[in-house]
Amino acid sequence: MRLHVCAVGRMRSGPERALCDDYRHRFDRTGRALGLGPLTIAEVEDRKGGGMAAEATLLSGAIPKGALVCVLDERGRSLSSPDFAKTLARWRDGGRQDAAFLIGGADGLDPDLRDSADFALSLGAMVWPHMLVRAMLCEQLYRAATILAGSPYHRA
Repeated sequence: MRLHVCAVGRMRSGPERALCDDYRHRFDRTGRALGLGPLTIAEVEDRKGGGMAAEATLLSGAIPKGALVCVLDERGRSLSSPDFAKTLARWRDGGRQDAAFLIGGADGLDPDLRDSADFALSLGAMVWPHMLVRAMLCEQLYRAATILAGSPYHRA
């Protein structure tokens, strides 16, 4: 199952980008044998200032046809890392070819886009900067792959 992070905003060079790149490469190496990957990141940017509705249109265009859509939202389900790994495996084993993880901009996701998603995932009750959410999601995807592979990375 191919994984796609579809996010509002362009990430510049810096610590968040370095973390995303590192975990994406680790995920691709670990996930390949598990039928997971590659992990791609699609960045969209509303240059005309159309707000959440315009961002939703751009994000929708970045989602591969037929993909399972998972939005990152503080109102979503909070999962432990092992439960997140099981969820990814269930999607993969259910025949999904693609899963897209959507990360909104500074104002979040358009409510219509959020409500139409197949799954809403929360990284906790706190609101996180959207660039940091990318790094956190990439790490959790890598962690999920290591859990499924039986690697000692996840020690909990």
